[in-house]
Parts: sequence; C-alpha cells; structure tokens
Amino acid sequence: MDLALLRTFVTVHRAGSFTRAAALLGLSQPAVTSQIRTLERQLGRPLFLRQARGVTPTTMGDELAHKAAPHLDALVEIAETGPDNDSSLRTLHLAGPPEFTAERALPALTELTGDDGQPFALRASFGNAEETLEGLAAGHHDLAISTARPRGALLTATTLCDEEHVLVAAPRWAEQIGSANLDPKDAPALDDLPLIEVHESLPFVSRYWASVFDSRPAASGTVIVPDLRAVLACASAGAGLAVLPRYLCASALERGEVVPLHEPAVPPLRTYFLVVRTGTLAMPHIARAHEWLHRAATGWG
Repeated sequence: MDLALLRTFVTVHRAGSFTRAAALLGLSQPAVTSQIRTLERQLGRPLFLRQARGVTPTTMGDELAHKAAPHLDALVEIAETGPDNDSSLRTLHLAGPPEFTAERALPALTELTGDDGQPFALRASFGNAEETLEGLAAGHHDLAISTARPRGALLTATTLCDEEHVLVAAPRWAEQIGSANLDPKDAPALDDLPLIEVHESLPFVSRYWASVFDSRPAASGTVIVPDLRAVLACASAGAGLAVLPRYLCASALERGEVVPLHEPAVPPLRTYFLVVRTGTLAMPHIARAHEWLHRAATGWG
C-alpha cells in the first residue's frame, strides 16, 4: 500500500473535508479525491461517505485511521528530525495566548525539560485562538491552548481549566464608586469611568458586563494595550477600570495595588481547552506534556 495514499487518507480523515485536506497537503482537491478513490479501489471498500459539507468516515475508514495514523505520525517525526538527531530529546511545539501560556503553561512544562529520564526541548509561540488552531491543524504546533473549542475531526480538545474574571481598579477608583457592593442596577455608575482593554471591541469588559450586569458597557476604551499584563500595569497605575483573570492579578490584589470593584455571587468564567491533532497523543512527548498540563491545572483553581 502506497504511504502517500495513506498520508492523504489520514489527512482527509482528520480534516473531515477534501478541500481542507488539500490545503493542508499542498495539493489540489481533484488530486486528493483521486488518491482517495485509488485507495478505496485497492481496499475494495469505501472509506468516506460524501456529504454536502465534507465527508464522514465509514467504519472501515475509522478502523484504518486508528491503525495507520500513529505510525504515519512517527514516520513524519523521523523525517523532520533526521536520523542523526538524538531521538531521546524530542521537541514539543506549544502555542497559546501569551499571558496564560507564559504565566501558567510554560512554568509547568519547563519542569519536563530537565534531565529526569524523559526530557524534551520546548518551543513556544503566542497567538489568539484562531491563529493557534490554524497553526496546529497545519502541523506548525504539537499542542495548543485555546479559549475556543475546535470543530470537526481534525483536532481533539479536552477541557483544561476555567479562568475567573475580576473587575479591578486602583484604590482611588473604588473609593469613588463605593468598592465591591455594586448591584446589577448600578452598572451606569461605571459608565463615565475610563476603561483599559486589550482591543477596541472591549472583549473582557463586554463579557463581564453581559454576564454580571446584563448590559453592554456604555464607555469606550481609554487605554488599549494588546497584553493583559500591560492592562494590569495600567490599572495599578490608576489609568482606569479593567477586567482581568484572577490568577493574573492575584498578587497585585494581595499587595493592594488594585482592588476588586465587584464580587458577584457567580463570577464570569472563561474556559481553556488543550488541543492536539487527532491521533498525535500516541506520540510519547506530546502525551506526556498533555498529561502534565492537566495535572498542573488541578492546582490552578
């Protein structure tokens, strides 16, 4: 059986679409269709059911993917690392949002890069959910942390942890509006106060307002900086109000540099997912990092 045909088959199985698989393989869609038909003729069984949107694997298709995918992934890794490289030191390519990856994931994973019998090298890149998932699907990353759950069979996601969001500001703003005793009807009291955000669309503030106050913020952003750590620095300096993950501002809260302006009974949460290409957890270094992050996440609450 031609390995090129198997590689195309596994890519289609993961992508759930001839079009998507063609883009990932750098082939034309007719070429991918032709290779799948050739493989089906060789096996004497259909591997996919064609639908209006994409394809669905048959039972035979699922069985073949389960058997072939781990071995093909291993061959691809050998081809990428080369025979002269030290096979005991694998490289894990991680992608995720900058703040969470830097503050949570990387400190946990660097424990695995030492000489503990199964070390691996680590490479990290930052990006939003769309960027990281696209890079993972294209094979640029091994493991992705995302706030969006991917669709389709190409990627497999598991829940990693929930992140609590807190409305904070420097103490002088709390004195002005009455600290943490705001009711939902008191949201207008915040409308004239400056906001600090990561984007003009106010993603964190808007989510908080919708969840807690059942409304939308009336003010626009006063300070826009594309990193939550910079948002915290500006809030600590007194630039205005900000919505931040509790883990990121916990130390500043303890030191009194910022204070919570509101403590709702049910705080807004954002869920993080740990995502891999389907089948790649058969590769030991990816599986180990995946398991280690899940273990570390139990202590992040």
